Amino acid sequence: MSFYSWLLRVAAGIQAANAALGRACAWLTLFLVLGTACVVVLRYAFGVGATALQEAVMYAHALTFMGTAAWALQRQAHVRVDIFYQNFSARKKALVDTSGHLLLLLPVCLFLGWNSWSYVANSWAMQETSGEAGGLGFMYLQKSIILLLVVSLLLQACADLVLLIQQLRVPTSVEDVQHD
Repeated sequence: MSFYSWLLRVAAGIQAANAALGRACAWLTLFLVLGTACVVVLRYAFGVGATALQEAVMYAHALTFMGTAAWALQRQAHVRVDIFYQNFSARKKALVDTSGHLLLLLPVCLFLGWNSWSYVANSWAMQETSGEAGGLGFMYLQKSIILLLVVSLLLQACADLVLLIQQLRVPTSVEDVQHD
């Protein structure tokens, strides 16, 4: 097995892991709706505060967005201003995507990871809990979702780069020549 075919297998594994994480986190939207409805009904119909449920909804909200970010990147579901991009050939799109990953995505992920590491580590070190009475006792887990975002996006960016380089290695097709 060549090194490049090994890289393609690793990229496929990363793709599968991020897809599984994304699908699992996407199901949390159901909990967001039901949990928020319960909080509202409990508060306004029965005068009962449900701090732990409210915080669980907040944790799920963070996990929904940060846990699905890499999956959205994989599926090219992020917002994109594609006035020019939509008319590019597959090769030119691969060049733009590669540049975006190398110049924007990877540096931003590394910056975010570098700056959030001590924030998350300190929370774990003190086993940080909610400041609210009746709140959840594991705020450090919520803060760890930041690192989940960073790691999953970094891995997805690496997998994308392997696939983009593979696409760039393929000789230019007739369709690409017609677009350029």
